[in-house]
Amino acid sequence: MNTDIFMAHESNVRRYGRSFPAVFTKALGATIWDESGKPFIDFLVGSGALNYGHNNPTIIAPAIEYLVGGNILLSLDMYTAAKRDFIEAFVESILKPRGLLYKIQFPGPTGTNANEAALALARKYTGRSSVMAFTNAFHGMSLGSLAVSGSASTRELGGVARHDVIRVPYDGYSNNAFDSASYIDCVLGDLGSGIEKPAAIILETIQAEGGMHAASAAWLTEIQRICRKYGVVLIVDDIQAGAGRTGVFFSFEFAKIEPDIVCLSKSLSGSGSPFSIVLIRPDMDIWNPGEHSGTFRGNNFAFVTAGAMCKMWSDTQFTAGVERTAVKLQTHLDSLIAKFPKCIEQKRGRGLMAGLKCRSSAAVSRVHDIAFENGLLIESSGPNRDVIKVLPPITITDVELDRAIAILDHALQEQNND
Repeated sequence: MNTDIFMAHESNVRRYGRSFPAVFTKALGATIWDESGKPFIDFLVGSGALNYGHNNPTIIAPAIEYLVGGNILLSLDMYTAAKRDFIEAFVESILKPRGLLYKIQFPGPTGTNANEAALALARKYTGRSSVMAFTNAFHGMSLGSLAVSGSASTRELGGVARHDVIRVPYDGYSNNAFDSASYIDCVLGDLGSGIEKPAAIILETIQAEGGMHAASAAWLTEIQRICRKYGVVLIVDDIQAGAGRTGVFFSFEFAKIEPDIVCLSKSLSGSGSPFSIVLIRPDMDIWNPGEHSGTFRGNNFAFVTAGAMCKMWSDTQFTAGVERTAVKLQTHLDSLIAKFPKCIEQKRGRGLMAGLKCRSSAAVSRVHDIAFENGLLIESSGPNRDVIKVLPPITITDVELDRAIAILDHALQEQNND
């Protein structure tokens, strides 16, 4: 394994290359191989950008056909056949079956581009500047997204002060000792609270980078009620938790809410190609033509792969398989918790977006290293890096899942015996 070229020329900012010191070459489904031919089961999946696995043939086949056909690749926001096909697939396979009606905005290609557009639109729509955001949130690496993120170390990036953010506790913050929804309702209704009514409340239904905290259906329902009561825009950042990650397409489906704005990216393309959209309640679509832009908002390759991914959700055999895999994963994790109480404190997340809160970050670090040595890629999460993120592809086979859990079991066994 030769990594000298990376050490010599790539910026110090690199992270995952340090965590997984191998040179990877090929990938299929839930498995990737390094250049020596060693296989690894991937529970990292591009930090949630490869929910459908690597090189999923259902998604890649139409893309290959498109690429060799001399078709449009970059189109800004011009009309193309590929964009039309994606919109039709998204509306027919995703929105209509869920009774949702949204306008679709194509911003820049990344999740933070989607969040920036959502925040800007909420401020334009309401005429207000502040945004309410939550402890341990993460919304992206551009300045507006950083401002509403929770980590102090993240917010300090760039050396620019971030204003107009009201930070409040997330659901279950501090061991369920605080009812943040009631607090928000109270301060927004109290003229003497000193807290101005925000343009928007932005939240993740599962805080992926913040420690895999999952909001309850009751809390999400109450937050939506509060937003409607006070005329505040509800933005759901579904960038990592959406596009099938929790076992259903939108992570908020279980709560039966309808956010005013939804941001999607990461696995939206189904292929790892950068792509994001902002779903907007129709009456809120008050943008002027060209008012919000992005050079790479017309990634037609991503339109093709995303359209193929959307159609998968119209296949009842596929959706039943995802649901079954989610149950199987949760059963596996329950067994690990029962087996290793000295190491694991609790299970977090929901569906196929899971986390194991361990009793120390040192234990998580050792589990990570042992798992990597034995052919499993996992990463940590949370402000103290003491949560093991468990993100298998939602299309993972039973054989791959069982093998991965066996490797994780072995790594936890060594920590449980310490």
